[in-house]
Amino acid sequence: MPSRRFADGEVVMGRWPGSVLYYEVQVTSYDDVSHLYIVKYKDGTELALKESDIRSLSSFKYRKSQSSSSSPSRRSTSRSRSRSPGRPGKGRRRSASQSREHKDDKKKTIQQANLAVLVLVFLFKPSENNTRRYNGEPDSTERNDTSRIILEQNLKPDMETERVLEQYSLRSRKEEKKKEERYSEKKIFDTIKTIEKASLKTTELEFGGRIGTFMLIFFLPATVLYLLSMCKQDDPSLINFPPPLPTLESLWEARVFGVFLLWFFLQALFCLLPIGKVVEGLPLSNGRKLQYRINGFYAFILTTAAIGTLLYFQFELHYLYDHFMQFAVSAAAFSVVLSIYLYIRSLKAAEEELAPGGNSGYFVYDFFTGHELNPRIGNFDLKFFCELRPGLIGWVVINLAMLLAEMKIHNQSTPSLSMILVNSFQLLYVVDALWNEEAVLTTMDITHDGFGFMLAFGDLVWVPFVYSLQAFYLVGHPTAISWPVAAAITVLNCIGYYIFRSANSQKNNFRRNPADPKLAYLKFIPTATGKGLLVTGWWGFVRHPNYLGDIIMALAWSLPCGFNHILPYFYVIYFICLLVHREARDEYHCKQKYGLAWERYCQRVPYRIFPYIY
Repeated sequence: MPSRRFADGEVVMGRWPGSVLYYEVQVTSYDDVSHLYIVKYKDGTELALKESDIRSLSSFKYRKSQSSSSSPSRRSTSRSRSRSPGRPGKGRRRSASQSREHKDDKKKTIQQANLAVLVLVFLFKPSENNTRRYNGEPDSTERNDTSRIILEQNLKPDMETERVLEQYSLRSRKEEKKKEERYSEKKIFDTIKTIEKASLKTTELEFGGRIGTFMLIFFLPATVLYLLSMCKQDDPSLINFPPPLPTLESLWEARVFGVFLLWFFLQALFCLLPIGKVVEGLPLSNGRKLQYRINGFYAFILTTAAIGTLLYFQFELHYLYDHFMQFAVSAAAFSVVLSIYLYIRSLKAAEEELAPGGNSGYFVYDFFTGHELNPRIGNFDLKFFCELRPGLIGWVVINLAMLLAEMKIHNQSTPSLSMILVNSFQLLYVVDALWNEEAVLTTMDITHDGFGFMLAFGDLVWVPFVYSLQAFYLVGHPTAISWPVAAAITVLNCIGYYIFRSANSQKNNFRRNPADPKLAYLKFIPTATGKGLLVTGWWGFVRHPNYLGDIIMALAWSLPCGFNHILPYFYVIYFICLLVHREARDEYHCKQKYGLAWERYCQRVPYRIFPYIY
């Protein structure tokens, strides 16, 4: 086996792939199988290089000193030649001017070469820039933006002086050359802008592309209506498919739509209240950070107080149960109108404000996935507001309405044990999300996905009306369970919640402060982005332990409904499919983002969600 020449940690000169340029790098590791060195550039990029592409620093320093030592002799030689007495004076003047022109041409060539290198660096690393842009990280994007800003400033001449010089031809030869250089720089700058604009386009389409997203726009509302219609049946079995279709008159009522609008704008008012801390989100593609007010838990307290006041004045909250289908249709109609507004306003948004996953140029696809990343009305962020407020808090209110409806319909003085378990488990989940509202700023919904029909419908319709399916089912199909069974289900939910919360807390604390002494027991794999991949704790058990906790909790929410029908377990099946899809997206983006470090992590942690299974 050949011996390695360079040791780990040694600083050497590494050749950039596809070019003849060498940069200072540090050797991080060596692969004995492929005989490749893993090196890290100063900007954090990690690459695998052959030994022939690596040179020691001493060889470069020697050449530099050698060339500098020989330069005086060359200068003295040229000086002696220019002063040769055998040449006439006129010849000497012509030789000097030619020398100056030669120097100017040489200087111009060097400047053009430097600008060409700038373009080459931009062309050789497009995927890295895009990957970091997807994940909201500044890194090289900020440096490119800074370089573009400096280049733009260099390209802005004094317009008045330029006009006078053009009109009266007062421009010297030196200024003419500067003008040519500026023109050359401007051409290269325009080329960079064209390349960057093309790189912002979404090339890989998800959800089945244009055809798949077009079908989902109709399939998702139809699925919600189907599930709610089945729950209304005496026998919600799959054999009874399809359920009787409701009349159009029974699906719409103006008063119900007005109540929904009142609820939406009440939550918007709570969101705008100047309470709670203001935090910054992850850096955008231009390096800017948006500010968010974290007051979701306060909004939940105010909503609880408002609902308590309505109940005190004998307001019939089971009105939600009686008009549940109409509320779902009203929310769906509102989400469609909101999506149309979002797409129209996104057409006027700047290129850098568009979502990396929703900028394909296809109307249907961009409408579904969301064209603009962070649509705002002033400081009011529409996507961040809809992510947790109207739908998630509305989910708790709907569950409470189902509990009161069960007591009224079945003439019970107290709710059933099954209904209490469902309400308690899901209340814990919602309160946890609102208490840790700041953590949502690092999710793909905020950093990558645009705000379009997918998120608008999901936040306002799918979450409150599908996630409350178990409570809605129990009103018409009461299920009695014993205390030991209830205790076992409670333990299962607590296990799922513990995995979910501890895994997320472990990750968030490590991201916030990797040097925290409390996290000294955690081991990680360093990456080129400056972040680390945890290989101990929950993240060394499976790659997505938070998803494992989610699935266990979803199962605990459905078990109180019994096993008479599969309908209450639709949420579990859907949740598994959703998380597997998200996990596939995470795997793809992490591989693009972390490169070789992610491959090492996958070898260290082979299971994705379910240990020893998947």
